[in-house]
Amino acid sequence: MRNIYVIGPTGSGKTAFCAALALELREQGYRVAYFKPVGFAGEGRSDEDAVLMRSLLAMELPVEKIVPFTSSELYLWRYNGPEGYLTQVQEAFEEVARTADVVVIGGAPSPYHMASLGLDAIGIAHLLDPLVLTVQRVVNDLSIDVAIFYHEYLKAHRVSSAGVILNHVPRTLLDKAKGVYQRVLEDRGFRVLGIVPKRLEIALPTVREFVELLQAEVLAGETQLDNLVEDIIVGAMTLDSAMRYFRRAPNKVVITGGDRADLALAALETNSAALVLTGGLYPAVSVLARAEDKGIPVLLTNYDTYSAIELLRTVTRKIRPGDERSLQMVRENFRQHCDYQTVLEMIKA
Repeated sequence: MRNIYVIGPTGSGKTAFCAALALELREQGYRVAYFKPVGFAGEGRSDEDAVLMRSLLAMELPVEKIVPFTSSELYLWRYNGPEGYLTQVQEAFEEVARTADVVVIGGAPSPYHMASLGLDAIGIAHLLDPLVLTVQRVVNDLSIDVAIFYHEYLKAHRVSSAGVILNHVPRTLLDKAKGVYQRVLEDRGFRVLGIVPKRLEIALPTVREFVELLQAEVLAGETQLDNLVEDIIVGAMTLDSAMRYFRRAPNKVVITGGDRADLALAALETNSAALVLTGGLYPAVSVLARAEDKGIPVLLTNYDTYSAIELLRTVTRKIRPGDERSLQMVRENFRQHCDYQTVLEMIKA
């Protein structure tokens, strides 16, 4: 059997696909393990994908064995010298694979992560010789350019691509994906293995992701952190202008300073998923009392508004251990819209 390496940009849904595929293989009687050569985690934290997959597959190895290297914005200080890292990856992989029929290998947030150590996607692919499959989120036409870039990048380095899955495709782009995007990709030599529509209950981030990313304190509404977030609005305007924006956007997060009680109270009177207060400024008691009445989380972060917005551009939905509902929806979505049979046949070859 062949192992499979799933790569793609941040937010593409590659971890969800890894989980669905691993469960599918296990259901067919195969022993499945997960390996992620290059993870991503802040100081003192574990890679969340590895934590999920370790729990899902009941793996006994510690996360540090499943993810031998972790990248971050400032990672080079942890590693000295340019050599020996691929050997460490090989040794860790062999330990993970020892009791498995097939290993699902998760990709880093981008193909270039840790290229300075030779641990980019090409280095890993040449080392482990797996099937390489790309998962690409579709937002607009430029998403297809990204998919083509991945394909050409692999081809230029003599790595064969098993195919691409177009994921999180908005309903408004489904027909275009099937009639235009697929043809463009196939004309370039791609094998399109799935066109998976976006399901809001899977794709949208929750307030909980905002709490973690902003390192925020939850001042109210702690039981509603699973609220889905459809939009983000910065409350930096007059009250009259703000109300017009607030009413138009459902399930939004409103970001404003803790000293803007007027905007905070206005946001709480509309359909809001959460209120984020920046600058470490605690709000008036009336804001917290109203938030508790409405069941809307209030998050306090020390980041200024601009920094908070920049951080939240990267927020994505994460499936957590024990979230059986999300896992079931993910499996149904991929089963219905992916050519699983072809993927499984390639793995078994």
